[in-house]
Amino acid sequence: VQLQASGGGLVQAGGSLRLSCAAPGFTFSNYDMGWFRQAPGKEREFVAGIRRDGYVTYYGESMKGRFTISRDNTKNIMYLQMNSLKPEDTAIYYCAAKGDVGSYRQSGLYDYWGQGTQVTVSS
Repeated sequence: VQLQASGGGLVQAGGSLRLSCAAPGFTFSNYDMGWFRQAPGKEREFVAGIRRDGYVTYYGESMKGRFTISRDNTKNIMYLQMNSLKPEDTAIYYCAAKGDVGSYRQSGLYDYWGQGTQVTVSS
């Protein structure tokens, strides 16, 4: 199983980016999905999660109101729309999939991970 994260880049503070996570050949709708991020010298942090049917979402506290997670099960793709970006959002962003129920916030519960995409927000 390969998850392919893309869409990262360099953006000024206050700007927006949309990340994508593609899962070709994967039974996408059988999995809950999540986004995590990791900044240099910091632990991996939960960003957002979405239930396999797309109807329930969860966000890290500092992302609420700025980030929106969504998915299209017909295209096997998940998105993270990030608005009002701040320099502290700078990190490598990873998408992940989990087949079992349980907390979306625990990275250890995820079965598959993408390679990560770098997001850099300049001040």
